[in-house]
Amino acid sequence: MLAAATSVCLVAAAAPPPGPALGIGDRLYPRLGNPGYDVRSYDISLAYPGRNDKPLEAVTRIAARTTARLDRVNLDFAHGTVRSVEVNGLPARFATVEEDLVVTPAVPVPRGHRLRITVRHTSDPRPTENGDGGWVQTNDGLVMANQADAAHRVFPCNDHPSDKALFTFHVTAPRALTVVAGGTPVALARRGATTTWTYRTAHPMATELAQVSIGRSTVLHRSGPHGLPVRDVVPTADRTVLEPWLKETPGQIAWLERKVGRYPFETYGLVVGDARTGFELETQTLSLFEKRLFVGAKGATYPSWYVHSIMVHELAHQWFGDSVSPGTWSDVWLNEGHATWYEALYADERGHRPMADRMHAAYLMSDQWRAAGGPPAAPKPPNAADKISIFRPVIYDGSALMLYALRQEIGRPAFENLERAWVRVHRDGSATTADFVRLASAIADRDLTGFFHAWLYDEKTPPMPGHPEWRAEATRKAAEVAKASKAKASKVKAANAAKQPMTGQPPATAKASPGSGVIHDARKR
Repeated sequence: MLAAATSVCLVAAAAPPPGPALGIGDRLYPRLGNPGYDVRSYDISLAYPGRNDKPLEAVTRIAARTTARLDRVNLDFAHGTVRSVEVNGLPARFATVEEDLVVTPAVPVPRGHRLRITVRHTSDPRPTENGDGGWVQTNDGLVMANQADAAHRVFPCNDHPSDKALFTFHVTAPRALTVVAGGTPVALARRGATTTWTYRTAHPMATELAQVSIGRSTVLHRSGPHGLPVRDVVPTADRTVLEPWLKETPGQIAWLERKVGRYPFETYGLVVGDARTGFELETQTLSLFEKRLFVGAKGATYPSWYVHSIMVHELAHQWFGDSVSPGTWSDVWLNEGHATWYEALYADERGHRPMADRMHAAYLMSDQWRAAGGPPAAPKPPNAADKISIFRPVIYDGSALMLYALRQEIGRPAFENLERAWVRVHRDGSATTADFVRLASAIADRDLTGFFHAWLYDEKTPPMPGHPEWRAEATRKAAEVAKASKAKASKVKAANAAKQPMTGQPPATAKASPGSGVIHDARKR
């Protein structure tokens, strides 16, 4: 033991300093992702100790191909302890720089060669100081919530949606617990007091969409369209109360297939977590939902049309965001705008909540949303203390509004053809805003570049095709808001001035109140 420790110290002393933390230059998350290789698959083994406040022992095996000569290999990884790293079967030096694991292979890897990386590490489920995601502790175990930049707080990876890969999860847990992961089960092995569950995806997946559920759960099985296997993972004690909601999923899949084409994956279902996350999440083939969406405090529930539309929102992401992932995080409007569109369309057709009314209300708010969060395809960067703050109203209803304008501009038949073509052409890949503009222009048989630039990049919302009166209403509303804000500021200033001589304290700072959120719902991701 002493000799081994001594040799490690000697190697570390002789090693050159690690390279810098890298990234692929994403405008919103510049340090995410790493250049020089393309990941083909992840094979991840996790050993759950039976408590969700203790680190899991883990081994992550990455199969990739280099796109450049690599003297060093950077992986995104944080919130775990690295025990060893091998590259192409040989021990490699490693160091942590910011949120990168910087690996120096014993032999540089030439361009175009296979790259096999094995990292033995821990995966810590305890929340980070700023609560940036990764593992989520439930009342009886764990689930994952890796969007947008938190997968590397669970396992080492190339943590950017442009580098999708196949996944295999092997999870060992006490026999009393149930484990379900994205994809389909391929093996189950019991040994003593533990069970090892193995799941594999049939389609490539972005790291942010990985899902593993560990807990005292029941798996409910049913069939969807064309015999699609549908399985839901629920707390065993809640299976009866959740069933009325879950049984709607096959019909919702059929509804979406009529809109955009065949469901793109090998299975689907919901994992219902007994935890407070504040959102639902479209993890691939197994969407994450909070239990309280279906059963609120003291038995209170949301209106059924609302719950169903949120279920459709996450389901729509399986096409828009999962099967077709964003090329950069600035393209996330393609995910959320489409999911919100089909959420609203379902509420219109099944819940008698007119789409036109919702879009009209969104139009009146749109200039405010753009001022607060940027235009749909050029969102403002996330706040330093809140990495998921890119998910602002302009990304949801503000982007669905753009799709409404597009349908108004090119007509319903062309719009519906575009939607089906988009998910067919880019299935299992990543795509950008520019790709969407090109495809829309081809289907409409005219150049739509100017139309898209105004709706996706301008500071102000353009006039709505077919509704010129909306612009005048929006202008009046903006004037009213500005007038009210000015009056409030004057009132606060006067009140502070009146207090100043009495207290001798500095004037109080007026506290801005949050937006009304009358349309955008922060539950959705």
